Amino acid sequence: MSAYTHIYFIGIGGIGMSAIARYYRFKGLTVAGYDRTPSDLTAALEAEGISVHYENRPDLIPQDPEKTLVVYTPAVPSDFGELVYAQQHGYRVIKRSRMLGEITRGQRCLAVAGTHGKTTTSTLAAHILTESGEGCSAFLGGISKNYGTNLLVSHTPTVVAEADEFDRSFLQLFPESAVITAMDPDHLDIYGTVEAYRQAFREFAAQVSGTLIIKKGLPLSQQDTKARILTYSYTEAGADFHPENVRPDSLGYFTYDLVWPEGVVKDIRVGTPGWVNAENSIAAAALCLCYGIAPEQVRSAVGSFQGVCRRLDIHLNTKRLSYIDDYAHHPDELRSAISSMRDIFPGRKITAIFQPHLYTRTRDFADGFAKALSGVDKLVLLDIYPAREEPIPGVTSELIFNKVTAPEKLLIRREELMEFLTEEPLDVLATFGAGNIDRYIKPITELLKDRLG
Repeated sequence: MSAYTHIYFIGIGGIGMSAIARYYRFKGLTVAGYDRTPSDLTAALEAEGISVHYENRPDLIPQDPEKTLVVYTPAVPSDFGELVYAQQHGYRVIKRSRMLGEITRGQRCLAVAGTHGKTTTSTLAAHILTESGEGCSAFLGGISKNYGTNLLVSHTPTVVAEADEFDRSFLQLFPESAVITAMDPDHLDIYGTVEAYRQAFREFAAQVSGTLIIKKGLPLSQQDTKARILTYSYTEAGADFHPENVRPDSLGYFTYDLVWPEGVVKDIRVGTPGWVNAENSIAAAALCLCYGIAPEQVRSAVGSFQGVCRRLDIHLNTKRLSYIDDYAHHPDELRSAISSMRDIFPGRKITAIFQPHLYTRTRDFADGFAKALSGVDKLVLLDIYPAREEPIPGVTSELIFNKVTAPEKLLIRREELMEFLTEEPLDVLATFGAGNIDRYIKPITELLKDRLG
C-alpha cells in the first residue's frame, strides 16, 4: 500500500466500502469515490473530508494510475463506466473483500460470519475490546450506536471484521478466531445451491487458525478446520457457552448467568432488548473471553452496549405509540426480529412494513417470508427493491403476499407509504428490509411524533 497516495472507491456509500474509505482517510491518504445516490452515510463521509460524487464520471478518477488504487463493490455492474475505465487505463483494481483481507493480514483478526447476527455480534465484540482497554480496529456492517460509526481504529494490532459471505467475500479473511452464527441458505443467485453455500462456510472455517466458535447445531465438524471448535447457544445447556438463570424484564431486556468452560459469569444484563440480542451477546462474549478479556470487563461492556442502527432499532417508544426498525431481509431474520418484538412490546398490536430485497431472494424464499411475516398482526407489503438485479418475469411481492396468513394484510407501492401511514391507526409499527426503506425512517419518526403531539 505504500506505493499509493490516492484510493478511489466505486460504490463508496456502501456500509463495508465506507468503513475502508474512512480507514485510509485516517491513514492520511487522499480518498474519494462514486455512489449512486446521496445518503446519510455519504453525507458523513463528505463531512469527514472525503469527496463523493453521484454521476458516472471516469474523468473524476485521479489521473495517476501508478499512485491510485481503485476499490469496487461487487454490487456495481461489470460494465459500469468508471470501473471499465479504471480496468482499461492501467489502474490496480480490486474488490472490497480483497482490500479488507489485505488490511487484516499481519494482525490478529477476529471475524464474525453467518447468515444473520454477524453485524450485532461483531459490533458488540469490538465494543467489549474497546471498553476493556485492550482496543481494536473494527470494520463493521452497521453504524454502532455507541460510537456513531462503522469504523473503529486503534494502535492495538487486533482487527474485528464482519465476514460477509456475499460474493464469497469472507474467503479473503484468515482469522485467528472467528464466530459463525448461522448457515441458513441465502445468496443462491451467487452460490446456486444450498450445499455450495454451506461449503463456502466450511472453506471459511478451514481458514481459522486458533478458535472457531459456532452456534450449536450448525453442520460443521472438527474435520472442517484445524481450529479448536467451541459451541454457543441461547437455548441448549450442552453448548460450551450458554446462559442459566435467564431473567427477562417487562421491557424485554434480558439478564443471565453465562456458563463457559472456565466457570460462570454472573448477572450479565444485555444493554439491548429482545432474546435475539441476548443470543448475539453470548457469541460476542465467547469470542472475547477466548481472546483473554476478563469476565468482569465482558459483563460491564455487554451492559453498556447500545446496539447498531437498523438492528432492532427503537426510534419511538411510548405506551400509546412505538416505532422500531430492523434490517431483516431473510425469513429467519424476520422470524427472530418479530419474536423479539413480542418480548419488547408484550400484548400490543404489531403492524409491519416489509420491503423485499432482490428478485432472486423473493423467488427462492417466498414461502419462508410468508410464514415469518404471518407472525405480525398486520402486514403492509411493498414492491421489491431490485438492488443490482433485473426483473424476473412472474416474480413480484404477490408471491409472498398471497401466502401470508396474518389477520390483516395490505399490498401497496412504496410511493404510497407515507400517505397510508397518515391515516392508519397504529400501536407498534415496525419497518423491515435491506433496500431503500431506510430513507423513510426519519419521515416516519417525525410523522408519529407529530401524532403524539
